[in-house]
Parts: sequence; C-alpha cells; structure tokens
Amino acid sequence: DAAGDLLEAGRIKLFTCDSVAGRAWTSREGSPLHRAWLQNRFDDFVVHELVPAIRQDCGDQEIEILAAGASIGAFNALAAICRHPELFSEAICMSGTYELSKFIDGDMDEAWYFASPLHFIPNLPEDHPSLVKLRERRILISHGAGRWEDPEESWAVARVLGARGIPNHVDEWGEDWDHDWPTWRRMLPEYL
Repeated sequence: DAAGDLLEAGRIKLFTCDSVAGRAWTSREGSPLHRAWLQNRFDDFVVHELVPAIRQDCGDQEIEILAAGASIGAFNALAAICRHPELFSEAICMSGTYELSKFIDGDMDEAWYFASPLHFIPNLPEDHPSLVKLRERRILISHGAGRWEDPEESWAVARVLGARGIPNHVDEWGEDWDHDWPTWRRMLPEYL
C-alpha cells in the first residue's frame, strides 16, 4: 500500500523475496559458516532466478534493477548492488544492519568476507570491473534517529563507499522515526 499510487500509475513494478539468510544471521541460527553459506545461496537465488524472472516479466533482458530493503533487507540491497553492479543500477538501503560480523563468534571465513560489502569493497583492486561499474551507480543510505536505530551503521557504509569513489548519500530522518515498519513505509515511496 505504501507504494500503491506508483504501482497503480504503472510507474514501478515491485518484486519481493524473503531472506532466510537474514533470519539466520539475526537469530544466530546454525554456525557462522552455515550462515555465510546461506547468504551466498541467497545471492545465487537473486542472480540466477530472481533477476531473470524480473527481466522476463518486464520484457527487457537488459533492464537494470533498483534494489531496496530495510534493516537486514538493507544489507541485502547493498550486497546485491556491490556484488552485481552490472545487474543493479541503484540501491535504497533503509535503516540498515550492515556489520553482520557482530553475529559471528570466531573468525570470518572467505565465504562471509565476499558476502560482506563492508569487508570486500575496501580491498578491491582499483581497476576491478565491479569497482569501476559501482562508480557509475547510486546508493542511498537512510535511517531514522529514533528507537532501535544505529545511525553509525549508515555512516560506516558511507565511509567505505566514499573512500572508493562510489556515489552514495546518507539521509537521516529525525528522532520521530524509529527502526520500524511505519518509518520504512514512509521512506520508500518518497525515495521511489
């Protein structure tokens, strides 16, 4: 309903998917290795099933997609564009939880490292094709300043992206905007 006017006007199409991996991270389900494995299987699903289905539905095999999400979904939106900038043109990341290593007890393995933009983006070679393409993309990072929000998560992402020349913008809403669905239902249509 939040984006109902845009949908009814035919200005956008929305495709949604659940993230079993996100749920595993936040509930600490399984070992850290298992959670990283799930995150990478989710990425495989997005690239090999979801994106082709969106392109088929839109009748355009080259259409670039905007990734959006809130909380753990913001992490997924950021990961989607950072891992696959050839598929995604923009990302709207609302009230993100980006530093998922706080859910890991022990060392980070290679699978997790390459799933986490905060970790792999700083180390990409200057001429890496993904970094070159990311510099043509846009990432919006928003958050409220109310209950359960952690604005430093947004600024940490902005610093990592900015240091690599990746266009991004942090948009802070005020203290009246909590880490909760009413905030995201207001943010998303405004950004779209």
